[in-house]
Amino acid sequence: MPRRRQAVTIKHVAADAGVSLQTVSRVINAEPNVRSEMRERVQESIDRLGYSPSIAAQRMSGSRSYLILALNDRDRTIDAWRARQGSDWVDQMLLGGMLKCAEHGYRMLFELVDTHDDHVERELTATLAALQPDGVILTPPHSDNPKITAFLQSRRVPFARIGSKGEAGGIPLVMGDENAARDATRRLVELGHRRIGFIAGAADYSLSEWRKAGWRDAMAEAGLPTTELCVRGDFSYRSGRKAARQLLALEPRPTAIIASSDQMALAARDVAGEIGLSIPGALSLISFDNTPVTTFTDPPLTAIDQPIAETVSQAVELLITASRGEALPDLPVIVPARLIERGSTGPAPLAG
Repeated sequence: MPRRRQAVTIKHVAADAGVSLQTVSRVINAEPNVRSEMRERVQESIDRLGYSPSIAAQRMSGSRSYLILALNDRDRTIDAWRARQGSDWVDQMLLGGMLKCAEHGYRMLFELVDTHDDHVERELTATLAALQPDGVILTPPHSDNPKITAFLQSRRVPFARIGSKGEAGGIPLVMGDENAARDATRRLVELGHRRIGFIAGAADYSLSEWRKAGWRDAMAEAGLPTTELCVRGDFSYRSGRKAARQLLALEPRPTAIIASSDQMALAARDVAGEIGLSIPGALSLISFDNTPVTTFTDPPLTAIDQPIAETVSQAVELLITASRGEALPDLPVIVPARLIERGSTGPAPLAG
């Protein structure tokens, strides 16, 4: 049997260069307190031996862990995974975060936390003690959970807040939800729609209210009524069916509906079909998220694309910047969403 080649470690580099482990670690971490000739000697050994620094080696300096921790809601994440409904929030979050971490020699870890857990502080204490991350990314609804944000502030852990304006600290990043809802509503108005219903998301998400506000603003701008035309769901298909039934039972009924998630838009489509309304002939639909399922429906859904990967990528960049003590840009950081038109929207049906 051929012998397995031994992996090159930081100890091999230190021995080859004739320096201490701490000196090699300082060179790996690009710390300033290393003489240029010493840095060159260590780098020559790294290149000659083909050494790739590990997280453990990078952490030897003690200043940084080279880990970014992302927290997502436990119940909603597990429910989506088990339902296999095509949501790719987690995939997009990992795509943006992991690639950006790799650019900087970091690693991204993903944890699920129960928003309603009375022991959330104990859970976070154990996680932070074990991992000692350089920064934490909070996703909705954790982004605005005062227990979590206050805890991270008390531990002086830099944290980024996706979908939050950051009134209580941290690095806030938003995806332009209010403007996106406003643009979607304006587009429907351009198509001649005057009765535009809105299915709002769960109340514990700040972005649910921002989206509703954008819809209301655009309706007011066009001089259109909103009374009875907004119904709340919780982002799920089931809640979307209930909301759609309520909206489509109105007299006169809406000729268009904006739903705050793809699943609720799909539910509205199905309810419309059950009562004989064609899409987009009798009812136009616009959804939020733009998950893969939007392109496989008949007709494909017009959707507001949420730039999740880019937003999380920027969150990682900003956390690394903060961990180095460098200046941050103006906050909140806005990564704008965009409307992608497909077959579920069309001109308003003629009256009568």
